[in-house]
Amino acid sequence: MKLAFQTCLVGGAVRDRLLGLPVQDRDYVVVGATPQDLIDAGFKQVGADFPVFLHPQTGEEYALARTERKTGRGYHGFAVSFSPDVTLEEDLQRRDLTINAMAEDADGHIIDPFGGQADLAARRLRHVSPAFAEDPVRILRVARFAARFHRLGFVVADETADLMRRMVEAGEVDALVPERVWQEFERALREPDPQRFIDVLRDCGALARVLPELDRLFGVPQPAEPHPEIDTGVHVLMVLEQAARLGPDPQVRFAALMHDLGKGTTPPEQWPTHHGHEGRSVALVKALCERLKVPVAYRELAIAVARDHGNAHRALELRPGTLLEVLERTDALRRPQRFAQFLLACEADHRGRSGFEQRPYPQAQRLQLAFEAARGVDVAALVQRGLTGEAMREALRAARTQAIKKAVAEAAA
Repeated sequence: MKLAFQTCLVGGAVRDRLLGLPVQDRDYVVVGATPQDLIDAGFKQVGADFPVFLHPQTGEEYALARTERKTGRGYHGFAVSFSPDVTLEEDLQRRDLTINAMAEDADGHIIDPFGGQADLAARRLRHVSPAFAEDPVRILRVARFAARFHRLGFVVADETADLMRRMVEAGEVDALVPERVWQEFERALREPDPQRFIDVLRDCGALARVLPELDRLFGVPQPAEPHPEIDTGVHVLMVLEQAARLGPDPQVRFAALMHDLGKGTTPPEQWPTHHGHEGRSVALVKALCERLKVPVAYRELAIAVARDHGNAHRALELRPGTLLEVLERTDALRRPQRFAQFLLACEADHRGRSGFEQRPYPQAQRLQLAFEAARGVDVAALVQRGLTGEAMREALRAARTQAIKKAVAEAAA
């Protein structure tokens, strides 16, 4: 299909191809055209904020070249122009990072007015222009790209880090709405090194504004014997890193990161101990999830891990009845998949300590053994005995406790 106007592949598709990475999505910019021009060519218009069009054959997205002008505070305060006179370079200039501000024309030539290829080679995340400071979401995006490309050696350029700090000091981050913070946070949790997202936000001061519950953990000491890393903030980032190594599940990663929030509210005179931090952690998880509008599945798992990770770590010492209580509080018998997530997050907590990274976690096997034993109890047989109500609940608990006791004893034999 030959078009009467210029189209260029832009953004992440160009960047990833140059990095030798798989290209997931292809976005195109259209130069020198009006919305009617694309409609006449068979494109379907979508999007309310600005005109985006779907190619009639490929379904790929094409957007008109545009410029943005700051008109107010935060990330909504922009006036956008879609004039056919907007050049490709002007469109690329409004983008966040140089590595995202490259284009490829129909002949395969790279158009790179801001040095994106040089920054790819230098493994550098650098802002395109001073206009970066107009949109606080870009701070979150830089942190997310740091989490994505950390393993390739990418770091935030000094001048970009300085600009991000000045944006935080100017109060731009305070204009972010919670839903937008969660959107970028959740995306970062899916990246290969999500702990780098937190690192970058903390380095520029944004963590204290968007996730203060996490920020206050840094500098809070823990007992050195179980926690050679000592600093609670360092510990939770190590836990998040271990959760990422154990699997890609963002819910597990979120729960792992949130599990010790209560230690940030321990009175300093009680340091380095943190008695009762589990209950305080649950309250803080609930408040954070309410503020950021976190989905229920993330919230429930994070609460379960915050409340019972200590019991999970003591699983080898717990009596059968107490093991059953853990299963009941985590709703393991009705929600086995979430129980598996719970065990992964607890294992990440165990491994997220200096020198513990490769140590086994037999507690997970003990809890899994208890789960299988409790699940194997014949509920139908109890129903046939005519038990109902409280009598049924007591008989079921007794049968499950006995089953767990037997399973543990056989495993030890």
